[in-house]
Amino acid sequence: MSVALAGRARPDLPDAPDAILGETLSGLRAGLGPDAAATVERVVIGLFFTGVKLSNGHGGVCFTPVKAIPEAACCPSSARAMPTSGKLRGASASRLAEDALSDSPIRRAVGIATLNALSNVRWAREPPSGYTVREGVDPLDEVDLEAGAYAVVVGALVPYLKVLKRRGQPFCVLEKDPATLKADELPFYAPADRATEVVPRADLLIATGTTLLNGTLEGLLSLVRPDARVVVVGPTASMLPGAFFRRGVTMVGGIRVTRPDEVLDVLSEGGSGYHFFGKSAEKVLLTATA
Repeated sequence: MSVALAGRARPDLPDAPDAILGETLSGLRAGLGPDAAATVERVVIGLFFTGVKLSNGHGGVCFTPVKAIPEAACCPSSARAMPTSGKLRGASASRLAEDALSDSPIRRAVGIATLNALSNVRWAREPPSGYTVREGVDPLDEVDLEAGAYAVVVGALVPYLKVLKRRGQPFCVLEKDPATLKADELPFYAPADRATEVVPRADLLIATGTTLLNGTLEGLLSLVRPDARVVVVGPTASMLPGAFFRRGVTMVGGIRVTRPDEVLDVLSEGGSGYHFFGKSAEKVLLTATA
């Protein structure tokens, strides 16, 4: 059953890029306990997602930012972008998670995947405090939008675009590359550089977790109206949600890796979320409790 959700409270927090990742990393370090000694058992950088498995059996994933990796053009520059390749097995998971704040897109993806794996550790070890975790639930199933309410989607989130079109909901898609949209989606396209114009109009903002990866989420949140609802979705956002909620995010929709080896096998063969959802990873919905 869908529910109406409270609007966003204006956060009294700095909106510096990577503030959410930095705050989440600090919170995880403080609460890992015996799992602070976990090491990295396996890393796969796939075409669509990057995955990590830890020595304690937990795993995490992050979107692979292929378009943001100019280093992929030649071997010498690629080596500079990921100088630790071949040396990650046995590395400290807590240390590798710090790469979530790296300037290198590849290292950043590996760091966020590790951060997500460590978040999975926390969920398994202790009950969530201040929020609920539900599996198999999609954020849009839980959001009631009145007729005519305007949605802004950041990134070409195809399943969400289909739902909004089916509902007849007015919306636009903020996207850097219009080539990622289908012909019938182009009428809804708005260039990413129009964010300051478009985002304040949103009654609902749906942002892909990739905004964490490219450091734009905090800036987008600073543009949202106090009464708007905000949903951040995608495997990249599969981490402890406190830093999101403190900045007015209504829901975080991510995934929980249940069978890390199977997920990483899929990624190593060029697979995407369609190949592991419902099999070796489950969608999770994180919602703040009143």
